[in-house]
Amino acid sequence: MSGIPKLERRLVIYETRRLFGAIGGTALYAVGMNLFVVPHGLYTGGMMGFCQVIRTLLVNYAGLPLENFDIAGLIYYIFNIPLFIIAMKKLGKIFFTKTVACVTAMSFFLFIIAVPKAPIMEDILASCLIGGILCGSGIGLSLKMGSSDGGTDVLGILLIRWKKDFSVGKVNLIVNIVLYSICLFLFDVETVIYSLIYASVSAFAVDKVHSQNINVEVNIITKNACQEMEQEIFCKMERGITKWKALGAYTDENTEVLYMVVSKYEVGRLKHIIRKYDPRAFIVVNEGVNVDGHFLKKL
Repeated sequence: MSGIPKLERRLVIYETRRLFGAIGGTALYAVGMNLFVVPHGLYTGGMMGFCQVIRTLLVNYAGLPLENFDIAGLIYYIFNIPLFIIAMKKLGKIFFTKTVACVTAMSFFLFIIAVPKAPIMEDILASCLIGGILCGSGIGLSLKMGSSDGGTDVLGILLIRWKKDFSVGKVNLIVNIVLYSICLFLFDVETVIYSLIYASVSAFAVDKVHSQNINVEVNIITKNACQEMEQEIFCKMERGITKWKALGAYTDENTEVLYMVVSKYEVGRLKHIIRKYDPRAFIVVNEGVNVDGHFLKKL
């Protein structure tokens, strides 16, 4: 029992470091957006793209003097509030908390980083490439740290819970088709083409930094399996466990084997829970398993 507080502190430190890493990703995204994408009047995909269209309409048609500030981040935050309310009980507590923190940080960074009056780079294609790499790397870093930047990521998770054949990729595709159709109607073809180039580079960068749903199987051999440990896994990770009785060949002692399939980025949290109840547990992790059947997808 004396080791439990120490393990809890380690978990808090571990998640805090990941949170700062995720917030750093949002800062990188904001730099790429305001310095390379927005000055050329381009539009990103997803919910942020819709927020940028609304921003443009407010500036050009409502006459709001906001040329040096990007209120798309503020609009994005407002749009995420209903999603957060709906998702509060659907997402894991840690993931939900970090996602709210990241969306708040992203909106803040997008607002304080001034948009230059003239593009830093006159070459629009080069700006698409640099902006796409920075923004995609920032989003990927946030995902890798066990968080998300809200918008269609959260919407995709909610739809997966409702209907299993949905995916975050499908949601993004549908949203982007609608978004760029609107852009094609409101703006010129050149703007849409370069926006698509940016979106493609950004998606490529996200995949390079973070690969979604890398499944791993975990075998835990323990002599101290208890209901409290299983309940903590059920409640905090929302993962199921298959277990069976075993016998140690060398010690001839009874033991239990717990079998789980989780995403790669949940392994750290799982180890913290296991070590809390059994510091001597034997844990085997195999990456890249193919899962067919009921399995909860997470970012």
